[in-house]
Amino acid sequence: MAGAGGGGCPAGGNDLQWCFSQVKGAVDEDVAEADVISTVEFSHSGDLLATGDKGGRVVIFQREQENKSRPHSRGEYNVYSTFQSHEPEFDYLKSLEIEEKINKIRWLPRQSAARFLLSTNDDLRINLWHLEITDRSFNIVDIKPANMEELTEVITAAEFHPHQCNVLVYSSSKGTIRLCDMRSSALCDRHSKFFEEPEDPSSRSFFSEIISSVSDVKFSHSGRYMMTRDYLSVKVWDLNMESRPVETHQVHEYLRSKLCSLYENDCIFDKFECCWNGCDSAIMTGSYNNFFRMFDRTTWRDVTLEASRENSKPRASLKPRRVCAGGKRKKDEVSVDSLDFSKKILHTAWHPAENIIAVAATNNLYIFQDKAN
Repeated sequence: MAGAGGGGCPAGGNDLQWCFSQVKGAVDEDVAEADVISTVEFSHSGDLLATGDKGGRVVIFQREQENKSRPHSRGEYNVYSTFQSHEPEFDYLKSLEIEEKINKIRWLPRQSAARFLLSTNDDLRINLWHLEITDRSFNIVDIKPANMEELTEVITAAEFHPHQCNVLVYSSSKGTIRLCDMRSSALCDRHSKFFEEPEDPSSRSFFSEIISSVSDVKFSHSGRYMMTRDYLSVKVWDLNMESRPVETHQVHEYLRSKLCSLYENDCIFDKFECCWNGCDSAIMTGSYNNFFRMFDRTTWRDVTLEASRENSKPRASLKPRRVCAGGKRKKDEVSVDSLDFSKKILHTAWHPAENIIAVAATNNLYIFQDKAN
């Protein structure tokens, strides 16, 4: 994938020699639920890297400058600040009586003069918050029906357009994506565009609606495309074409034969996120067994890599991994029957200007970079 990122643009992953940089987190095998990382993201400059966990702890890492006395540091990220965002006892996952909860928060594009936050509450509403008005928010999307028995879908993700602060998209559990323009109405109860891929009736099954639920949506940096992640694939949509995606990349198609067992152990409801590289030429998302996937949009090549402490020696190169779905297993292949579904990469982030990636694996944060970086 080396040809995808000329002119300093971060490329993909197949021809790049991705290597281990550092790992943050505990070595303990018994991980408390509160210690599981729930989000990871680089700042706009890439000099800061933030993580949050289910216990409400937020850790901000700052990138060190080049240190000649420590050649292996090469701009490592070290703890800059920590704070507690909320107390674990108020975690909505453990307090069923708390009806409203904040699922995701997105910043308004930094080009905007106003300072706003976008949040999804209780799966049915999207609110807009102004940083100077802390006692109330502005409801801009509300899909709660008058009769809850008529509820057919919930909001799963939402994001502002990177260049047009009046435009946002939100996805649903039915696999649809709606684009809204806040200039047309204060309450975006009517969408401007509706994105949905037609379903093949011949492939419909009991699991169809579950695996089509969109768990993440991200605009490309250019603002021309958006990317969605469902259970088995990543799709790229052109904002000018609502009928079907322009690209579909299979993340772990070999799990289609395992949907029954994945349903029984609730893994089928896992919410995988996705991210773009700095110039939109490559995308990344997670999988099971601590695997994560990269797709080069220029060459249409892909690679599977693993976040593992066993391979976490400084500057150690990551070897591509392959999964055998059936038949005779080749050397270095992993059988689909031996995958560890308790080890999952739900959250990933890509540095906005360099080939540096951050991958959250349970309570560990892995940072990788290409050898030329």
